[in-house]
Amino acid sequence: MTVTDPIADMLTRIRNGIMADHDCVPVPSSKIKLSIIKILKEEGLIHRYEVLRGQPQPMINVYLKYIEGRPVISGLERVSKPGLKVYAERREIPRVYGGLGMAVLSTSKGIMTGQEAWRRHLGGEILCYVW
Repeated sequence: MTVTDPIADMLTRIRNGIMADHDCVPVPSSKIKLSIIKILKEEGLIHRYEVLRGQPQPMINVYLKYIEGRPVISGLERVSKPGLKVYAERREIPRVYGGLGMAVLSTSKGIMTGQEAWRRHLGGEILCYVW
């Protein structure tokens, strides 16, 4: 089965895993998905991840993080879609939930959070919001 928007598929898998109280969610691997998952790990939104190679399709196991039985990630939203790309300059980078959430951007210097892109004076494509 071909997926037209692999990032949206990954976010949906994580969202469904959280709603079902799963500890681990398998996600088909790609460079951009791995970059987004690394950002989630660095920001403390997931417990850990591991890349499984050797299968027909490499997979990433994402271990979700819970505090006192409640998930750390409250929501995930895909912003830029294959049919409608959303770009933002440095001064237009949105603050998600008044700074409590984060935007994930694809810039000329790689995938990074909106805050880091703002500090580096970069703009780019807004991939998703996480809060």
